[in-house]
Amino acid sequence: MKKSLLAVLALPLILSMTIFSMAALASAAVQDNQPAGALNQKSIDRIYKEVRHELVMLPYYGVFDNLAYKVDPDGTVTLLGQVARPTLKSDAENAVKRIEGVEKVVNNLEVLPTSGNDDQIRRATYRAIYGNSVLSQYQLRAVPPIHIIVKNGHVTLEGAVARQMDKQIAGMQANGVHGAFSVTNNLVVDEPEKKDDKKK
Repeated sequence: MKKSLLAVLALPLILSMTIFSMAALASAAVQDNQPAGALNQKSIDRIYKEVRHELVMLPYYGVFDNLAYKVDPDGTVTLLGQVARPTLKSDAENAVKRIEGVEKVVNNLEVLPTSGNDDQIRRATYRAIYGNSVLSQYQLRAVPPIHIIVKNGHVTLEGAVARQMDKQIAGMQANGVHGAFSVTNNLVVDEPEKKDDKKK
């Protein structure tokens, strides 16, 4: 890459401005250790924010879905997670495709199997978690942050809570639901580390 860059820079000045533009782009890419055409960090951060906004605004996105994503420097957005409705998978992809700077969407969203038993577990887990006096505060948000994913009787909690205690309570509430075979608690705690913990 460096040899070809030097060769471009050594060309006579009578070459067109296009070649100089290409050399400048290649030089910037070499300095940033990124391939030519890669997005800068500011563009990636903007795409992250816009993808999040588009996904949260989807009409059928709710507490029984888990939408996650990653953005690559080449402008590829990969959708990850699970959805209860097949239409949400295609809606998410279509919404993300329209974002400026997104070159490609890889849709790895899993559509959860249709099951009356899973639906009962979803409703019971929702009531157990959001009916709890400590956790009921989370129900007030447009999209409640504790997501309940049920697949073949197995419950997974995704999302974020403010305190470690809230995570533990959510796990206990879900474990008490009749018919659930297992509970995996993947909730992330937003609580900042205490000063005492940092000293250790």
